[in-house]
Amino acid sequence: MAQRILIVEDDPINIRYMQVVLTRKGGYEVSVSEDVQEILRMAKDDGLSAIIMDVSLTNSQWNGEKVDGVFITRMLKADAASASVPVMLATAHAMSGDREKFLRDSGADGYLSKPIHDPDAFIKAVREVVDKAK
Repeated sequence: MAQRILIVEDDPINIRYMQVVLTRKGGYEVSVSEDVQEILRMAKDDGLSAIIMDVSLTNSQWNGEKVDGVFITRMLKADAASASVPVMLATAHAMSGDREKFLRDSGADGYLSKPIHDPDAFIKAVREVVDKAK
């Protein structure tokens, strides 16, 4: 059975690119969601191998408030039922110091700079996070 990756992303082009690379090059099964309740449920119940989480989300809300990927990652890491699922933050905010700040603030397990240009490096980064969590 293929390992499952959840993509939490609001840009359709990024979603499509990641889906194609993860399925064709990585052999992963891929799901996509921006719905916070669905993300939390999937992390607890669906046997995910990893979550790729966009930092800047436009459509995600929790209790009527707009939330970002850092907030959702903190929620996942604070719940014992989902804390072990590795989360990779993906962001175009790639300024010096951003990586460390996002990882520290969220508790995420990895970081990807967008746009993703190198499919092999993308798959390698995902595999490293998935394998480290085993």
